[in-house]
Amino acid sequence: MTLQQEIVGNAMQMAIVNLHPGQTVYCEAGKFLFKTTNVTMETRLSGPSGNGNGGQSGGGGGGMGGMLRQAMGTAMQVGQRMLAGESLAFQYFTAQGGQGTVGFAGVLPGEMRALELDGTRAWFAEKDAFVAAESSVEFGIAFQGGRTGMSGGEGFVLEKFTGRGTVIIAGAGNFIDLNPADFGGRIEVDTGCVVAFEEGIQYGVQRVGGLNRQGIMNAVFGGEGLSLATLEGNGRVILQSLTIESLANALKKAQGGDKQGPTGGLFSTHTG
Repeated sequence: MTLQQEIVGNAMQMAIVNLHPGQTVYCEAGKFLFKTTNVTMETRLSGPSGNGNGGQSGGGGGGMGGMLRQAMGTAMQVGQRMLAGESLAFQYFTAQGGQGTVGFAGVLPGEMRALELDGTRAWFAEKDAFVAAESSVEFGIAFQGGRTGMSGGEGFVLEKFTGRGTVIIAGAGNFIDLNPADFGGRIEVDTGCVVAFEEGIQYGVQRVGGLNRQGIMNAVFGGEGLSLATLEGNGRVILQSLTIESLANALKKAQGGDKQGPTGGLFSTHTG
């Protein structure tokens, strides 16, 4: 059953989801706004199983053995989310006795987007992009970029969505949709600009220039630090116009506490 949703607003959008009786949608803790009284809310550590039952165990045997396997699976999911810096719990909303309505939003001023998964391609998104999804969509953690990803900061830990159904994501600023295949097969972007991309897109992190005069100038005075994200292949990519780092620096500057300095991101004294 397709998730009936509408994204409204401008500078700070929200998603209004209309649930059919018995239909379940889940969100990351902290993204819920409001609901009608006939929609139940339950907070659980376990993620959805992808079989449309709202995250309940889809088999695996009964008795003590089944309970132990389910507990171990939940512990692994929680451990992955903890390592990734994600919320430890999900909130599940189910309409009872009739249609219900639930509202969700991201945490930064910007756009939201509803992605439709048909079961053939997964989607990957940056940390904290996930807002909500119907219970037939599985949420997971993916690690991409290898050692270069670790040095690049953003992008090494990604959210992964599989299955069939609707998943809603959010980002900062305005979104732009593009396909690397339309630009020679490869694009290079600020690591904080990537919101989401389809499976089949090769994601990586590379150093900005070489260890020469121009490479050092780019890193020191260009404001991008030492790394850029690379996206290659043929598929959909969503970028955002505002990065969390640039928003934080703008707020500090407005408060008289700009600690970035005149040389850009490389010599930033920000430690929090």
